[in-house]
Amino acid sequence: MRDLLDYLSKAVEDHASDIFIVAGGPVCVKLDKSVCPVDQDRILPDDSEKLITSIYEHAGRSMDHFLKHGDDDFSFSVAGLARFRVNTYRQRGSMAAVVRVVAFGIPNWQELGIPEQVMELSTATHGMILVTGTAGSGKSTTQACIIDRINQTRDCHIITMENPIEYLHRNNRSIVSQREIAIDTEDYISALRACLRQAPDVILLGEMRDHDTIRTAMTAAETGHLIIATLHTKGTVNTIDRIVDSFPSEQQGQVRTQLSMVLRTVVSQQLLPGQDGNLVPAFEIMHMNNAIKSLIRDNKSHQINNAIAAGGAEGMISMDQAILSLYQEGKISKDIALVYADNQEQMQRRLV
Repeated sequence: MRDLLDYLSKAVEDHASDIFIVAGGPVCVKLDKSVCPVDQDRILPDDSEKLITSIYEHAGRSMDHFLKHGDDDFSFSVAGLARFRVNTYRQRGSMAAVVRVVAFGIPNWQELGIPEQVMELSTATHGMILVTGTAGSGKSTTQACIIDRINQTRDCHIITMENPIEYLHRNNRSIVSQREIAIDTEDYISALRACLRQAPDVILLGEMRDHDTIRTAMTAAETGHLIIATLHTKGTVNTIDRIVDSFPSEQQGQVRTQLSMVLRTVVSQQLLPGQDGNLVPAFEIMHMNNAIKSLIRDNKSHQINNAIAAGGAEGMISMDQAILSLYQEGKISKDIALVYADNQEQMQRRLV
């Protein structure tokens, strides 16, 4: 069995996104959505425990939380190699971990395929911007690129709340305060409430997990702050429904009204297998306008997709329009376009 640094170095060298350490099989990495073994050495529970203990030693972190609760989230760096985001957990009585590889520095947004329309969100000064998508779709990276653009172009105070911190931002034109949940503050809601007394201009929320956090974030957006947050949802409509449904039914009418006033943009993204073997991002962009405000207030979110598709002149694009563009540019195949389309029948007609 290799030691931890061998596995980490191999993953970085191969441009893997994740490393899987699970007893009973070999250590594996994820390469463009495929899980591949690093070698054929099967690791036993004692081996996985040694590797995970080594992770904690490199992170300079106590294992007490993990041993008590059975799972843990944190990040650490290896000089000259990369940063790593770690989730440790127990499975079938043994220790296991998934390690996300995070490059040093902020990635180049153009090389990642993030459109300029998304980067232009860095000019917003108030309201709520949501970056949504399934796990591993690149939400944190998109957030980091927007924050980096703000840091390079504006004089302001940026406060980030993340669990754990992935990308490190150095002060440029802005002051960037990065707070890690459970290390620098107790939880998201505590950090967000305290943040409002720390003279922020821009607030980044790693995730909105419950209605208390969502309500506080909306209140902060109402008071003139720019909130950039993520949700694990697919598509704008699901995002709006998820926010509203997180509240008790008697409060949902008020929440819809408040959301229609503070929401500025929803960016929904997913990664598609490309023709060249790399992953290609597709972005749905919804900007708030009077028609969409009314649809949210009147509980007609199912009609929002039509408003997005008709909003091209305002910089909006639906997910299916984005996927069709990728196909027309030769970046994805017809089969992939159909698999990832929201409306497969309509996409089939467009691809003819």
